[in-house]
Amino acid sequence: MSNALQEQLLKAGLTTEKKVKKENHAKRKKTKLQKKSKIKEVDESKLLAQKADTEKRQRDRELNRQKEDTAKQKAIIAQIKQLIDVSKINLSNGETAYNFDDNKVIKRIYVTDALPDQISRGKLAIVKFDEKYSVVPTVVANKIKDRDPSYIIVLNDSNTSEEIDDEYADYQIPDDLMW
Repeated sequence: MSNALQEQLLKAGLTTEKKVKKENHAKRKKTKLQKKSKIKEVDESKLLAQKADTEKRQRDRELNRQKEDTAKQKAIIAQIKQLIDVSKINLSNGETAYNFDDNKVIKRIYVTDALPDQISRGKLAIVKFDEKYSVVPTVVANKIKDRDPSYIIVLNDSNTSEEIDDEYADYQIPDDLMW
């Protein structure tokens, strides 16, 4: 006998010579059958290892996707901050109060005399970044809106006031009108 465990079991009297021969014969027959039919025995530990590996890869992919999403969001916020910083209009000499609505709360900023008219006509817009309000041109506000519309507070449509003026363009005002 070549197997030390089998020898120990025989000496202890836990098995018989006949059972050992029968078991060896079954092992040889099984290996011969496997070689002949080229059927490999399924190793459960290998399957579990492969399953664990695929699950780990899926978790890693998900984590990478989440990291990419957060990086994209940070990049968008940085772009918005840069757009606002570069193109905001200086309001330090503002004397005229301009009231606007921010999430159902009336807010007030002080602007120069010409800015309220431009804001209402849609030439300028009010944006909010880090709890600070800034006035920017409509072009910049549209770029910000493309990235994240939550930063836009006031952006009036510039076409509405022109359409109202055009509606009465066909009518002539009489010169002899008396009140």
